[in-house]
Amino acid sequence: MKTYAGVGSRRTPEERIGRRLAELGWTLRTGGAEGADQAFERGARAGGGAVEIFLPWPGFSGYKNGRLERPSVEAVRVASSLHPAWELIARNSHQVLGAGMDDPVAVVICWTPDGAEAGGTGQAIRPASRLGVPVVNLKRPGALEG
Repeated sequence: MKTYAGVGSRRTPEERIGRRLAELGWTLRTGGAEGADQAFERGARAGGGAVEIFLPWPGFSGYKNGRLERPSVEAVRVASSLHPAWELIARNSHQVLGAGMDDPVAVVICWTPDGAEAGGTGQAIRPASRLGVPVVNLKRPGALEG
């Protein structure tokens, strides 16, 4: 199974990449937050793709269920070592490493308004970078080239 993490800013513009990746057989991992997470999810579902949602707590953003409804102890450990607001974004570790924290995505695709990789988006990018997982920031010129 080909997986990618779709993350980014709450101000993410609608992107069609989620739909296209779904049509190509990719599975989306995301966290259900407003903005990028939900934009990637809408695109993936529109393309008939598989979606794994990792929630910080049950009912987050109105979700009745997710692949995981709370981050694991290991995800909290990773998040707390990388970010001071780890309570909300520990789930980002699962978006990159899967439910068991042992199945990295092939790529992280994100969008940030200034092209930076900070905040919650950075929480997904930091573990990916440590593992050598490519990160594509759609805000950066030429992000999809090459």
